[in-house]
Amino acid sequence: MNMRALPLRNLARRPGRTVALLLLTAFLAAAVFGGSTVVQSLSNGLGSLEARLGADVIVVPGTARSKIDLKKTLLQDALGEYYMPRSYMEKIAEVDGVERMTAQTYLASMTTGCCDVSIQIIGFEPETDFIVTPWLQQSYGGALKEGDIVVGDSVSLQVGDVIRFFDQPCTVVARLGRTGTSMDAGAYTTTETIQSLLAAAREKKADLMSAGDPADIVSAVYVKVADGYDPANVAGRVNMHVRHVRAEGARSLLSGVSDSLAGVAHTVRLLVFVLWALAFVILMVAFAMMIGERRREFAVLRVVGASRGMLARMLLAESLILSLAGGLAGVALAALAVFPFSNLIGQRLALPFLLPGPGRALLLAAATLAVTMLVSSIASAWAAFRLSRVDTGKILREEH
Repeated sequence: MNMRALPLRNLARRPGRTVALLLLTAFLAAAVFGGSTVVQSLSNGLGSLEARLGADVIVVPGTARSKIDLKKTLLQDALGEYYMPRSYMEKIAEVDGVERMTAQTYLASMTTGCCDVSIQIIGFEPETDFIVTPWLQQSYGGALKEGDIVVGDSVSLQVGDVIRFFDQPCTVVARLGRTGTSMDAGAYTTTETIQSLLAAAREKKADLMSAGDPADIVSAVYVKVADGYDPANVAGRVNMHVRHVRAEGARSLLSGVSDSLAGVAHTVRLLVFVLWALAFVILMVAFAMMIGERRREFAVLRVVGASRGMLARMLLAESLILSLAGGLAGVALAALAVFPFSNLIGQRLALPFLLPGPGRALLLAAATLAVTMLVSSIASAWAAFRLSRVDTGKILREEH
């Protein structure tokens, strides 16, 4: 009697039962791997947002209150269009605790004939910038010239593409690495280019007519505070010292994002735990039913010389084969559901969402397979324990 071949033969002999157990373990693995990947991606997204923000205080014009929410500035695709005089930067620089600052200017392109794509354009100042430049240097080693733009990972433009914004040609010179934040959906350019685009846009957008001279306006000022100063206190002093602006500590904004992320992550973990518990119970019941269905089979095997240990190892081998096959299928299904649709998931959750790298993803997949096989092994061990209590002679007499 070849006991090594029995597990595969047993599985092939009962295809209905085998498929049902495969589906169950695949569902378990998909829930674990998918949930773990989502939680890891949310954590990565927040870390990426903190790294890319690079500022301690954000200052926007007071009129932006009715147009945007600063948290949406950090999380959403559209930053909007709002402006304040560049001269405000001199007043902000006078505030105690302000060490460095840089400005950005926002402009949303249109979908009319003047623009090839609808996108948020962010003008930054390379001489003082500490937000975009470190990120840009990872993808592009040169200096941006007037008319050059770099685009985020979510923008469907390639290096070398020439596109028009308000009838002004711009050349894509680089694509930035993915961050899982709203930064991925923008186009970035220098002060000279954004000012030229603003001048051209004034002829197309009536709401820009009162914005002021493009050379004399900015949309937001990002501030680094000096060592020993509390960003929240510095933001408060900016609000008191400079009229018509709104300053917020970046950490206070991110704490709200972190709270939202923690809530979603907790919900996902709870859901995964419930699914695990449910799947474990179902596996236990399934193996118990399998024992009941196969009592005569086990009794015959005992009569022909199989020991209880051999039967237990056979059950364990069957469970490991099922859990490995089902686990691989579940991980693959979860990967197909999460990885291609990561942008959509991030948009639906309205939170930073950055998928783990290949190494981390493989580690999560391996852990999922290990735990799935462990759960199946526990269920089969319990079934084997029940099998050890079976009276072979009694079963055979009952069958006759």
